[in-house]
Amino acid sequence: MKKKKIPLYAKILIGMGLGLVWGIAATPFGLAEFTHDWIRPFGTIFINALKLIAVPLIIVSLIDGVSNLSDVSKLSRIGGKTIALYISTTVIAITIGLVLVNLIQPGKLLSQEKQDYLRENFAADLDTSITAAHSTKDTGPLQPLVDIVPENFFGAAADNTNMLQVIFFAILFGIAMILANKEKIQPVKNFFDGANAVILSIVDIIMKYAPIGVFALLASLNIDLELMAALGTYSLNVVLGLALMVFLIYPSLLKIFTKLKYTTFVKGILPAQILGFSTSSSAATLPITMDCAEKNLGISEEVSSFVLPLGATINMDGTSIHQGVSAVFIAQAFGIDLTLSQQLTILMTAVLASIGAAAVPGAGIIMLIIVLEAVGLDPAGLALILAVDRPLDMLRTSVNVTGDSAVAAIVASSEGELMKVIPEPNQS
Repeated sequence: MKKKKIPLYAKILIGMGLGLVWGIAATPFGLAEFTHDWIRPFGTIFINALKLIAVPLIIVSLIDGVSNLSDVSKLSRIGGKTIALYISTTVIAITIGLVLVNLIQPGKLLSQEKQDYLRENFAADLDTSITAAHSTKDTGPLQPLVDIVPENFFGAAADNTNMLQVIFFAILFGIAMILANKEKIQPVKNFFDGANAVILSIVDIIMKYAPIGVFALLASLNIDLELMAALGTYSLNVVLGLALMVFLIYPSLLKIFTKLKYTTFVKGILPAQILGFSTSSSAATLPITMDCAEKNLGISEEVSSFVLPLGATINMDGTSIHQGVSAVFIAQAFGIDLTLSQQLTILMTAVLASIGAAAVPGAGIIMLIIVLEAVGLDPAGLALILAVDRPLDMLRTSVNVTGDSAVAAIVASSEGELMKVIPEPNQS
């Protein structure tokens, strides 16, 4: 009999469990120095690999995603509505995440001693970065806008803290491809299609190393009950944000813009939500999402075939909530109070990064690195949240799928292409 392979998420959970046990036992058994010298470096390698792929991923994903709009009526009326709705729901999602994390403040559950420890071990360059960020406050109200436009693309791409500049260039490049002659830019389009596939394969390779990386990062954290309590509160913070989108924002939008009952909507897309939860991939769920939208919700094929594939590429409401909450939580854990300007930068970066976020497991963590470095936070702080990332990833993917379907229903309704769902045969 063929042995059943252990799925990646199970391996990550095993690595997480072993890392937690090692992290709790390291100090009492006198293994702290051994852990620092011989185990922690493997965690650093994992973080470096994620940082390595961040710039290439955002460039090729964004250019490929934006340039694909030329294949569907070049930002026609339906396209304009779709993009406006996707950006609006993403902004709402990030705002919810930021408001909740500032109210709940899960990182503040850590004592000053624990914050100092985390700062010392996982944020060596944090003070310098934060000081540099604060020094820009007095340069003028439009300075953040000026900083988005780089004077040298290669200089911007060489430093992960300049992600907004890289995103700006990628979007500009993608728009230029839409406007250029299709025949002439076809080789360029083929290149970015292929490059995107290669980059996603690299992400897959890195994520195969994740169990070891997660173990090494958690084993070196010197874990205690105080840290676990903060982590649990952080997780509840993310879940609450996701719940508000599913049970408040989406029902409200559907009620305002359509005649579709939310109970009917949820029953219709439930298979896609379940698949999204189990796979953590909007892309893998896309065929089921489209099938549910057309057969169960009555959305026309013309609308679903445009809105839903685009949503799997640029609409990441669940991921956006996670990024906002995570960035502020990590800052709080390091004893840093982010300014309003820095939190607005998180909002802007998360919105733009979500446009190029690959719809595959693990890509959300890479997008989070972009957000963290945009406000000067050390990505090594990801060690604090990787332990619970997989279950949260499953939940936020379900929210991503729900958001895509809600926008598709709204666009279809506005175009008069939201048909009545055919009753079941046994209904009288």
